[in-house]
Order: sequence, then C-alpha cells, then structure tokens
Amino acid sequence: MNPLDPLDAAMMTAEWVSNPMHVGAVLVLSPPDDAGPDYLDELHRETLAGNDSIDPRLRKYPHRGVDTGGMWVWRHMDPVDVSRHCQRRTVSEDGFWRLIGELDALRLDWRRPMWMSYLIDGLDGGRFAFYIKVHHTVTDGVAGFQMITDALSSDPNRRSMPPFYADRRPESAPPESGGLVSRLVAPLRSLAGAAASGAGLVGRVATGEMATVLDALVGHTTALPLGAPYTRFNGRLGPERAVAAGGWAKDRIQAVRQAAGVTGNDVLTAMAAGVVRRWLRDHGELPKRSLVAACPITVRDREREIPNDEHGNRFGLWMCPLGTNLDDPLARLNAIHRSMSEGKHWVAKRGAAASLLTNAGSIAATAIGPLLPFTPKIRTGYNLPISHVRGPVAEMYWNGARIEEMYPVSTVYDGHGLNITTCSYADRVGFGYAAGRDVVPDIETFLPLTEECLAELEYALGTS
Repeated sequence: MNPLDPLDAAMMTAEWVSNPMHVGAVLVLSPPDDAGPDYLDELHRETLAGNDSIDPRLRKYPHRGVDTGGMWVWRHMDPVDVSRHCQRRTVSEDGFWRLIGELDALRLDWRRPMWMSYLIDGLDGGRFAFYIKVHHTVTDGVAGFQMITDALSSDPNRRSMPPFYADRRPESAPPESGGLVSRLVAPLRSLAGAAASGAGLVGRVATGEMATVLDALVGHTTALPLGAPYTRFNGRLGPERAVAAGGWAKDRIQAVRQAAGVTGNDVLTAMAAGVVRRWLRDHGELPKRSLVAACPITVRDREREIPNDEHGNRFGLWMCPLGTNLDDPLARLNAIHRSMSEGKHWVAKRGAAASLLTNAGSIAATAIGPLLPFTPKIRTGYNLPISHVRGPVAEMYWNGARIEEMYPVSTVYDGHGLNITTCSYADRVGFGYAAGRDVVPDIETFLPLTEECLAELEYALGTS
C-alpha cells in the first residue's frame, strides 16, 4: 500500500465533510495564424485520440476501505480513459466566468484520477480557453502551475506538442518492486520514519508556538488562534461558486515595490487587502479589528527540485494581519511587509511541517467552526487565504496558439469562503478571485476595486 501523507489524508477527510478541495487554472489562448475553421474540432479530436503516456501524478487516485483498515492510500489507474478527463464546452463571452464558476463547483470523482481539463470555445476574436483543475492532494498551486507551464513553449513555430498531462520524464519510471510483504510494510516504514524525526518536530513546534505568541504580543506581526474578526467569508458555503479574474501590468507593481522598498508579493497582498477592505466597507461590514490572511510560504528549492516530483505539496503557513483597520494604504503595505518578512524567516527556521502544526489552532477554528450547529460568530482563526504563484516570464505558446492570459482558480470551502491567488505571466500579473456565490454574489466588482487599490498606492508613492 502507498499511504497518503497526513496533510493529504486530512484534505481528503475535509472534502468528505465539507467542500471540493481542488486547485485550478484558466489559460486564454488565441489560435495560430494558420489555423483553419476546424482548428478547435481537430484539437479536441487529437486530444481524445492521443496515446501519450500520462504523468504518474495524474494516474493515481485515493482509496479508503475495509481492505486498507480505514487508511487513505493511493491507487494507480492504467490505462486512463482520457475522454473522461478532457471535455469540451461552448460559451458566450459574457458567460465565460460564470461557466468557470459552475465547473469549479463540480467535485472530482474519487474513483478515478482526480483531474479535469475543459476546452472552451466561443470567446471573442476566435479565442478559446482551457480550464484545468487538479485535486490539492495531487499537487499544490506552485507545482500545478509548473505542470501546466512545462507543457508550453516560448517558440511560436513549435508543433506536435504533448498535452499538459503527458509524462515528460526522460524515461518511464521502473515498476514498483517487492511483493505483498513489502507493500504491507511500506506504511509501517513511513510511520517509523515520521516517529524518528518526531522529537525534533515537536521541539520546533513548541518553540514555534512560543515564538508566535511573543510575535503577536510584542511585534504584532502575526495573529493568535481566534485572532481574526468573524466575517461573512467565514460561514458555511452553498453549492455554487463565483469566479472573476483580471490582469495588471507588472511594471506598475514593480514601480510601487521599488518606491516602497518592499517585495512584489507584499504589493500584491496589499492590493488584495485593499480590495477586501473596500468591499466590506461598501457593504457596511468592515470590522474594526484587522482581517487576517493565511499566506502559504513555499519551501521549494528551485535549484535542488526533483523533476516530476510526485510529492506535490511543499509549503509552510503564516497568519498575516492585513491592516484593514488602517486608512493609510502605505501603513497597510508596511504592516504586511513586516509580517511576511518575519513569516519567511520563521518558516525557513522551523520548517513547513512545524509551521502547519503551529497554526493548527487557527486552521481548526476557521474550518471546523462552520460545521458545528452552535458556533459563536465573534472571532475566527483567519479570514481568507492569499497566495502568489510565479508563472512563465516569457510569452508562451502551445502548438502555435499564444497564451494571452493565465489565471489561478483556488480552493474555497466552509469557513474559507473567499480565496485570492495571483499569478505572474510575461509582463502581467493576474488576480484570480474565487468565492461561494452566496458569500460574494457580485464578485465581478473586485476587478475595478483592484485597479483602485493599485492606483491608490501609486498616488501615495508618486509612481503613477
């Protein structure tokens, strides 16, 4: 048996009791100049008829039953019926993001590899799109975007390119060795390894918890469990999803970064904080206490990363006060910069696992509270996640079709009803907003608010 890691098993259990736990991406493309009238029909037929070997991460699916003693384990499907995973949709331009919300609301089938790809036509100017979603146990947002961008090319003349789900390893992985005994011993070996390093982990968690308390009480750079005010984002969700996305010039954000002496991600987080602040204020629901964002901090080493690593989730977590109680946009930006600087140092020193365990109280307060029948709506662990993904720095193509836009579509679930994720691509940064439709019914208003918040920072720093 191949058991799921504890974090992945927790995600499967969370999906079982709450909401879908997948991450997604939207790619908007323009056809190549030599595309004929049947270009998209041919593209879809070639996808279904393809005989590409599939990435091992996209051949596995979770299973739990009597035969596994109630333990979540991975099983592998071979062959994979691509027609069950690659579908086609047609939409009008003004209904595109509503369709993405509808597709995002659909739960992935646990009985088969947990990913889907949708080819969507009907956009203006002959453009088309791919919406791709993969379960969070298979990959985190960083690895998921890498999986997609690895299938692209900076060469507009390149053709016969394999799809994103193709196995791009130099050669096929060798089959698993060992008989029944070795497969039964594997989970015990995994547990033994965890126990061997448990003492050090407990020590890092204990010292980390104390450091977090001191930071919250003295430096105000993070938040304690139940340190965030309750908002509408922290209740139960209905079945529908709302998605909106838009892009902004990277040089505008870099100008703010340089003038303020902060990081680019700090600027993006401050823009997101300003959007949420303005939206809650306009709805008469802005708390006096600062909202708190759960911010993933990647621990991937790009120089030592293993290609096609099947271990998809590698991130720590930091609770960042967003300064929504501050009127001055520069004061919010500086507060976010101080907090995230401390967070990166904290996660690097103690490790991703320790950071997740240290923040378990905040996660539990946010995710479990909405599932209980009588939960006081006063405080919560955090209000929303805000994360940033680095995309390709050059313009990319797939079989001659130019990637015009690239947007993330991240996870929302009970207690976690709004998710903001950004993705850099070429000379743009895309903001992807995902929410429960009953939580944020007018999510399209987030896009003009994003422009207002960037313009506000530009004006304050004199970079506009």
